[in-house]
Amino acid sequence: MDSEQPKEIVLDGIAASPGVAHGSAFVILQKELEIPVYEIPVKQLEHEKERFEKALLEARRQIAEIRHEISGRLGENEARIFDAHIMVLEDRALIEETLREMEDTAYNVEYCFREVSNRFIEAFEALQDDYLKERVKDIEDVSRRVLQILLGQTQRNLMELVSERIIVSEDITPSEAASFDKRKILGVVTDSGSRTSHAVIMSRSLGVPAVVGLHNASEQLDNDDYILIDGYDGVVIINPSEETLFRYGELKSERQNIQRVFETSALLPATTADGHRLEIGANIGGPEDCDAALEHGAEGVGLYRTEALFMQQDTFPDEDEQYKAYSKVAEMLAPHPVILRTLDLGGDKHLSDFFVQNENNPFMGFRAIRFCLEHRDLFKDQLRAILRASASGNVKVMYPMISNAEELIAANLLLEEAKAECRAKGQKFDENIQVGTMIEIPGAAYICDLLAEHCQFFSIGTNDLIQYLLAVDRVNDRIAHLYEPNHPAVIRTLKMIIESANRHGIHVGICGEMAGDPIYVPLLFGLGANEISATGTVLPEIKYLIRKMKLADAQMLAQEVAKLTDPHAIHSALTKFYEAQMRGVLEQVD
Repeated sequence: MDSEQPKEIVLDGIAASPGVAHGSAFVILQKELEIPVYEIPVKQLEHEKERFEKALLEARRQIAEIRHEISGRLGENEARIFDAHIMVLEDRALIEETLREMEDTAYNVEYCFREVSNRFIEAFEALQDDYLKERVKDIEDVSRRVLQILLGQTQRNLMELVSERIIVSEDITPSEAASFDKRKILGVVTDSGSRTSHAVIMSRSLGVPAVVGLHNASEQLDNDDYILIDGYDGVVIINPSEETLFRYGELKSERQNIQRVFETSALLPATTADGHRLEIGANIGGPEDCDAALEHGAEGVGLYRTEALFMQQDTFPDEDEQYKAYSKVAEMLAPHPVILRTLDLGGDKHLSDFFVQNENNPFMGFRAIRFCLEHRDLFKDQLRAILRASASGNVKVMYPMISNAEELIAANLLLEEAKAECRAKGQKFDENIQVGTMIEIPGAAYICDLLAEHCQFFSIGTNDLIQYLLAVDRVNDRIAHLYEPNHPAVIRTLKMIIESANRHGIHVGICGEMAGDPIYVPLLFGLGANEISATGTVLPEIKYLIRKMKLADAQMLAQEVAKLTDPHAIHSALTKFYEAQMRGVLEQVD
């Protein structure tokens, strides 16, 4: 037996889903489909159109089946990924252009559909936009499915793995990600992708570690190569040595022990060592998320994304349907507060009936409050549903993407009309329901004093605020390094918003990735935030951190960071503070 140890190779990528795993690689090569091209006699053209229609129906059936399976296995949030696939199948432009292509060229439907799909993909890729980038993946996945049906081929199914493997691929399509089976998949490695890709969403839901953005890992690896992936630091190690395996085994055990320590604080109040309380909320998409949020220690819902209910179907849910969902959450969380963000469609959240046109920049286009103020009857349906739900618990209403005081005033006038309509029907609601404004546009940040006159609280949406403030597409691999929450402009803007809110007696919360990163929580608290809202799984760690530190120290940290001009120095100061507060954790681990 050859005793020589193969050389250990270390690849650096993006840490996407936490965890450590090692095992044999299962490399998926995404070869191009071979599409035949031949002429269709005129008399067979109708038959070719029927083949196309049947393929679209079969693709829809398959996707609906996957969606149902994922909803039952992982939850509704993960299943909603496939709503976008249904919308692609129903895209009138895609279908009609394919039919025209067949009529104009007299070529077979596979060839025509492939040509039209490729034109759509090329057009969307050229626009360099967040939403369109994700839509490209959807079109590619759906297009491949339809073509395989037309060609009589079967879709790859990762559930057919016969042993535990680490999946390695150029990318993972949503359909492939949907077939993840935790019993067989140890981890995920992809050449492309970002922290918001479909594969990452599924990996996190299953608790499977993932590293993405490795560029050429699939070319460097062969089936059965032994690899280790570190989803904490974004590292993939080919041919890990015994020493490396032992070291990472200790790291994995240590991380699990630390998490158990954090969980001891999950159901305790987030009160600092010097007696100051930070409100801790969860971000949810519907009633199905409430149990997990409460188990992780949520003291309310800081962000209820109401558009999730709308995305489940092709038409708007009526007032009663919305009321049932909202009131159920209010009842489950009572007496804790539930902040319902009104409809935030547009950008990367699509409803085909109302977004049939393409925009060059959907994230800064016809979306959120702009859409609601134009479709006032639909908006008032939602406002009445929210008002009625306020009789079941501590409900608050919040408007997204406010850019000026006029929009806020207009929304409030519609809320008053909705109140009058509820009174006329004898429907109970909280007459003093609180109104909030999302601060996620730089322009809104600079007029906080004007907005404060028309609402009772602010919620800072850090994801969009940073993206707009720094003009950085955060899912673009080429410029992802420029998306810096620790940029001085971001820190100064947060400081300005919070100070303005405090001067005007406005409660201010933070949602988004910064609120869910324990490194930034002391800074946000030290700047004067009253509340943070994040994904439930991170709440135990945040509560543990808050209970270990003093607000006075966090305020000193905020003052120090506000004077720094180098993003790296800011990150270093935040990391140093975090590590100092958490130093005792390891001492509590067996």
